[in-house]
Amino acid sequence: MARSDSGVGNGADLPSAPAATAKPTSRPAQDLDTLARGTLVAAALCVFMAQFALTVPAGLNGLFQQDFHTSASELTWITDAFLVPVTVLELTFGLLGDLFGRRRLLVGGSVLVAAGFVVCVLTPGDDAGHMTRLTVLWTGQVLAGIGAAAVIPTTLAMIAAGTRTPRARARSISVWAASLSMGSVLSPLACGLTAQRAFGSDTDAGWRWAFIVVAVLAGVCAVIASFLAGDSRAPRGRSLDWPGQITIGVAALALLFAVIQAPTDGWGSPPVVGGFIVAALALTAFVLAEHRSASPLLRLDLFANRNFTIAAVVTVVGMFCYLGTGYVTSIRLTAIQGFTPLTASLAFIVFNGVSALIQLPIASRLIERYDAKWVLGGGLLLIGGGNVWMAAIPIGDRSVSPLVAPLVVAGAGVALTLSAVTAVVINTVPDDLAGMAAGWTSLLRDFGFTLGPAVVGAVALSRAAHEVSDEVASDPGLGKALDAFNASAATAPNEQKEAVESAIAAVNSGPLGANSVPARITLPDGSTAPFNPLKDTAFHALGHAYALGYLLVGLCAITAAAVTVFLIRAHRPGEGTAIPSAPNT
Repeated sequence: MARSDSGVGNGADLPSAPAATAKPTSRPAQDLDTLARGTLVAAALCVFMAQFALTVPAGLNGLFQQDFHTSASELTWITDAFLVPVTVLELTFGLLGDLFGRRRLLVGGSVLVAAGFVVCVLTPGDDAGHMTRLTVLWTGQVLAGIGAAAVIPTTLAMIAAGTRTPRARARSISVWAASLSMGSVLSPLACGLTAQRAFGSDTDAGWRWAFIVVAVLAGVCAVIASFLAGDSRAPRGRSLDWPGQITIGVAALALLFAVIQAPTDGWGSPPVVGGFIVAALALTAFVLAEHRSASPLLRLDLFANRNFTIAAVVTVVGMFCYLGTGYVTSIRLTAIQGFTPLTASLAFIVFNGVSALIQLPIASRLIERYDAKWVLGGGLLLIGGGNVWMAAIPIGDRSVSPLVAPLVVAGAGVALTLSAVTAVVINTVPDDLAGMAAGWTSLLRDFGFTLGPAVVGAVALSRAAHEVSDEVASDPGLGKALDAFNASAATAPNEQKEAVESAIAAVNSGPLGANSVPARITLPDGSTAPFNPLKDTAFHALGHAYALGYLLVGLCAITAAAVTVFLIRAHRPGEGTAIPSAPNT
């Protein structure tokens, strides 16, 4: 067994290359190097594409709000319709790659991402019903999410299976993580540039151009992967575990449904309470199924390794903080302050650009030189510090510039966290479990991604709704103005009645809807008149609520940093952590 002497993975034992790879080969060494580079290029491009697709809604939430007049939960589902299938299906696709080959999954997943975004582009216009339009958009996002669920763990498994030393693996993972971050950097910029153009005669549908960009990018990645990616698999002792897949899928879906619907339906409503109960029962059934399975989806004995267990928990929290930071920033700049997608993209270029710049030259070397837990803990601490800083910036400061410095701090933290946590988890398992570990790592990462918008959105929007309600109840003048506004459709001219009714529905849909309708409107004679009495109240309530969201993310990151530093065992030279290989069958 080859031992780590670099600190990557805290000294996890790494099995030697299988005997087949050690046999003499007639292929020149240069050709073998080229093949490895081709696989790395294909994996990096495809994970870039998947993260690009995942990040698309971040800069477009304001346009979605204008085009679809969404409620809080409907807006969250536009993002999470992509993320939920990614989370639910990660483990299955990791296993399918082990059994049937990873290249075909990489190509097929990329094609499905392209198809899903084409469906989104074909979403009907305003002449179709509200729920019909949202259902088509959500369906496309689900299809694209299924494709991304195949792509993300497959790219990581290819790297894990194709590298044999801690140093090579650390460098390859840093390339992978940097590509993932670059997807996050360029996606908001591309979306901001393309969404400025009207889509036909519909001025609110510029978001479709961004989706077309993703569809083309995914198609190109599918072609490149089919030519460059080398194939790999690890079928020994593996088979499909349907009870495990079904129970973990139901658990994740029920939990996310309950969290996302809570701000709209209420935390104590039967659907939300039922969702939490179903999630708990399904998770219990998953554990029982995995104990009894001859070929489990997840080997529960992996959790006997304390480093793996803590890294698993920290992965969820760290990625919750990563996307939670991006989600709060997106809502603040677009849906609350009303910046265009292009202006808002500047914040994401700073946040994710710093992360991408740091990963390759700095994060990789730090992981090679120092114990990975210090890199991971430091990264989480930086994320926490940046979010606490942003929580103190008033919503009335209508500029992107105050966010730049704290986003630099948080982005540096993301770079260290992404590289370090992946190295820790992957290096704690032997090579024949690389696919399982990659799938499990990706599931945890994307479960954290999914929880970011869901949990932060639920907490913030619940807080904002209560603040608006309290303000209306305590201010009789505001209450009377709201009643008059709600009755205004009855006296509106026939040609304006539909627009007034739409505005009334938006204001009563929740704080985001109330903030999207102007406080004053322009009359035919050029003068202005009062219109939405809740605009100012909703604006400040949302500002306070999403500042709480930044604070929540910051405290979670700081707590995870403390857990990492104090509970993960320090690596000592010559010491390793072994996990039993899968039994021979």
